[in-house]
Amino acid sequence: QVQVVESGGGLVQAGGSLRLSCAASGSIFSLGSMGWDRQAPGEQRDMVARITNGGSTSYANSVLGRFTISRDNAKNTVYLQMDSLKPEDTAVYYCTALVNGFRYWGKGTLVTVSS
Repeated sequence: QVQVVESGGGLVQAGGSLRLSCAASGSIFSLGSMGWDRQAPGEQRDMVARITNGGSTSYANSVLGRFTISRDNAKNTVYLQMDSLKPEDTAVYYCTALVNGFRYWGKGTLVTVSS
């Protein structure tokens, strides 16, 4: 069984920073791309950032230049450093990982940015 578990959400003022972490665990034979999606209240879930196991990254235009995704392959962990946060970044952030050819998502962690 595979688990994907996020941590690091919380409340922050606009302009502040937060760092999210996510670890994949269980019966992992291959770990491909990892990343983050987010869903704001009343909105659809959108991709925020992705990183391949080779380290190539991609970002949504709305976070480009403010968020940085990274990973530690030895720990099966992905991080999202979020700087210059804006109230519109408020959402539940979901970690995703491609494990053994299947994509998994965590249960999400809430990020709230106050103005």
